[in-house]
Amino acid sequence: MSFKPGQRWISDGESDQGLGTVTAVENRFVSIMFTATGDIRTYAIDNAPLTRVLFNTGDKIPSHEGWQLEVKNVSEDNGIMTYHGTRLDTSEDASLKEVMIDHFIKFNKPHDRLLNGQVDRLDWFALRKSCLQHQFEQQQSHLSGLTGGRVSLIPHQLYIADEVGSRFAPRVLLADEVGLGKTIEAGLIIHQQLVTGRAQRVLIIVPESLMHQWLVEMLRRFNLRFSIFDETRCQEIANSGDEGEKINPFSAEQLVLVNLDFITDNPEWYEELIAEQWDLMVVDEAHHLDWQVDAASIEYLCVEQLAQTIPGVLLLTATPDQLGHESHFARLRLLDPDRFYDYQKFIEEESHYTEVASAANALVSEVNLTDEQQSVLRDLLKETDINELLVQLTDTDASVAAEARKTLLSQLLDRHGTGRILFRNSRNTIKGFPERKLNAAPQTMPEAYQEKLEDFLLSDNIDNIKTQKQAAFTLTPERLFSLDARENWFDIDPRVDFLIDLLKDLQKEKVLVICAHAETAIELEQALRTKEGIRAAVFHEGLSIFERDKAAAYFAQEEDSAQVLLCSEIGSEGRNFQFAHHLVLFDLPANPDLLEQRIGRLDRIGQTQTIKLHVPYFEHSAQSALFNWYHQALNAFEHTCVTGRAVYEAHIDTLNDIRLSAAVDDKKVAALIESSSKLHQTLKAELETGRDKLLELNSSGQGRAQEIVSEIEQQDGQIHLPQFMFQVFDVFGIAQDDKSDFAIALQPTEHMLSGSFPCLPEDGTTVTFNRDTALACEDYHLLTWDHPMVTGAMDLVLSDEVGNSSIGLLKNPALPAGTFFVECLFTIEAIAPSKLQLNRYLPVTPVRVLLDKGGNNLADKVPGAVLDKQLSPVKKQMALQLVKALKTQVSPLVEKAEQHAKTEVDAILTSAKQSMNKKLDNEWQRMTALKAINPSVRQEELDFIKTQQAKLTEYIDKAQLKFEAIRLVVVTH
Repeated sequence: MSFKPGQRWISDGESDQGLGTVTAVENRFVSIMFTATGDIRTYAIDNAPLTRVLFNTGDKIPSHEGWQLEVKNVSEDNGIMTYHGTRLDTSEDASLKEVMIDHFIKFNKPHDRLLNGQVDRLDWFALRKSCLQHQFEQQQSHLSGLTGGRVSLIPHQLYIADEVGSRFAPRVLLADEVGLGKTIEAGLIIHQQLVTGRAQRVLIIVPESLMHQWLVEMLRRFNLRFSIFDETRCQEIANSGDEGEKINPFSAEQLVLVNLDFITDNPEWYEELIAEQWDLMVVDEAHHLDWQVDAASIEYLCVEQLAQTIPGVLLLTATPDQLGHESHFARLRLLDPDRFYDYQKFIEEESHYTEVASAANALVSEVNLTDEQQSVLRDLLKETDINELLVQLTDTDASVAAEARKTLLSQLLDRHGTGRILFRNSRNTIKGFPERKLNAAPQTMPEAYQEKLEDFLLSDNIDNIKTQKQAAFTLTPERLFSLDARENWFDIDPRVDFLIDLLKDLQKEKVLVICAHAETAIELEQALRTKEGIRAAVFHEGLSIFERDKAAAYFAQEEDSAQVLLCSEIGSEGRNFQFAHHLVLFDLPANPDLLEQRIGRLDRIGQTQTIKLHVPYFEHSAQSALFNWYHQALNAFEHTCVTGRAVYEAHIDTLNDIRLSAAVDDKKVAALIESSSKLHQTLKAELETGRDKLLELNSSGQGRAQEIVSEIEQQDGQIHLPQFMFQVFDVFGIAQDDKSDFAIALQPTEHMLSGSFPCLPEDGTTVTFNRDTALACEDYHLLTWDHPMVTGAMDLVLSDEVGNSSIGLLKNPALPAGTFFVECLFTIEAIAPSKLQLNRYLPVTPVRVLLDKGGNNLADKVPGAVLDKQLSPVKKQMALQLVKALKTQVSPLVEKAEQHAKTEVDAILTSAKQSMNKKLDNEWQRMTALKAINPSVRQEELDFIKTQQAKLTEYIDKAQLKFEAIRLVVVTH
């Protein structure tokens, strides 16, 4: 290399330093000043990682004074270049010495980097090409947003997510029974809306007790980082402005989680909340929003006002409408006040649904329709002549009859009153739940416990105790004993010995233990460890999310792990431990909802074995009274009890009296059980009679649900994603170690291509491509095409210059040595608001051009994958020599490559518009026809389709060709 002061050079490894100037050449060293950053570097002349910056005729060069010169010729004086040409701002002749060139110039255009010797490794180029291809495929995939959740592939959940998540501003009520996964359905819908760009800002409103569960579920299952907003956080953000300027705290985050009491108790923050623009609102436990025809609660009014300003609304409730018809109407009214405006009219419409459901049930059961059922169908489907279909139902050809049933059911579902905005599945229609088997274990209460309880219950006015949190001690006497005891409660409590014996009998089988208090769980771990050396993990609300993950992983792994996980009440929320089959209820919660929540940690769809429920309780105590009430009145241990809350609220005073009595009144308990059992049976019969079978049929998705599962399973089983991500890890310099057959531990290294990598913390992380592994080990990342590590890596590559300039050697004896080819990658892309879904019709489309020295395009004759396998890398010094030798021939070929690429643009844009118009025309026609017979279809949905169509046409017409990458291929022998 020959260096002269004043020459301009660029650093090969630090191109962001801009243009450097030689300031001194002394002996074997050269000093370069990078004025853009103020850095000075000294290099050994023999192996300096520098490239001389030279421009050619036709290039446009920026001056440090801000004007540009178009080069017409170049002169050299003592190694310093002077460029002569025309100033673009004044059209005057001008000259520009290289020392006066703009210091901040960067070479990020592919051909600029190539011609200035800044070439990347072949594997970088290959990665860029892979990113473009996978981005193209995923933007068109109808599974986008559905595959990324760490969830089991449950058909009805995925159907609802696909049906609702693909809508513009969905407004629906998710009312599945307990254990069927409403939270997961909502999470899938939120995730799909965000991934596909239909929504950007999401507000979740939940009761205080469910805040942590939602936070964990959204983060661990869907990689969505919601921020909890309370008084402290709002104050901090609001007062963080300059000079006392007030800031709306809710403008600080895109994904916000608040509790219902916070917004009703704080009008100031509620006003700020409603002033923000949101795309989607989710309200859990919506049955707590009290409404009657003549009055509404403050909670209902707050949510109603938000629902009027937020386009998308999801309401979640497990309470069936038969247990509160007015509140059911009120929830539908929140979703569509124009449709559900009159309660009496709603009741009248509902009365006809049983007739519809009867006809639908007969169709599903493949039994002959009665004359009355046929009449109902003719009346409901009067827009269509269905007589021929009714005749075909009895056709001797089974396939003809089946097709007629399918057509009639499809038409029924489309016209069904609330079917578009209400989804409710029950355990009657959804299969896959395990059996539950009770193992009752009555214990003798220690005298010390009995004495403490009696002293406690007789020491104060009973009305005062009712209002105290300490009233719970009647069900957890160990906590009362621990207040002033000199010995450990676990040394006298027979339930501890029961647990130890059970763990010994079960040997290596996993056991989940749930108790009311974190202190009990912590002290139980101590007891198991000191008494028998049993390894246990503890899981409670006092731990950080990281510590909980660590405990859950210690319990989940097969070898060198904990046999038992000890959970507190709150600590167990939001977690799925269905790989275990034994649950010990160390104490009993007073509320049947909490009991079902505990059992629900194991009793979920996907559980493979019968669940064994072990319940040690103290005889002749409040515990035994509650146990018998649950078991004899509600059968709540071995079956899901959908009437539990209603029966509990009807008898809450009696239940509290029994709990707070110093001695258990057996007659009072027996009367409570008898009364509760009658109410339970009555409510259960009402629910079964009132089941809307057509609604359940619609909610479960029939065959479509299974199709979605099959498609995701097929994608999960493909090797494209693992191959791509290993390519990414290798290029970025991320250390990879096999952690198990299906898990890889990733660690950052000192030689990483980028200072930070998406979702990779400083201490590393573990990833898996296997869904079952991710479900068992919740601290592992489940990598799918939707995961932020995958999408983030693509963005990192495509938003930077990584791999956009490369050189490869082709050893081919059939071609003369020195022959060269120029391979160029372009993309056709248009920019539009994400809610318009442009990428569904015009994804960022790669266009490949391969030119010989004559400018002929050989791309169709030489596939990229074939060429990739034949190329070998070239050393840096040789690459520079090749660029220097071929520079004048390569430059004009780049322009020809762009011309070749432009010839493909029109056909691609025309195809995109045809596809878009056909799909949206069909959708508009279907929705218009549907609206004529089903008032649940909102006019806003129809209007959006037409707006979308007009806007998309406009944006597609503005699509442009972008130069993505260039590779010089030189033949050698």
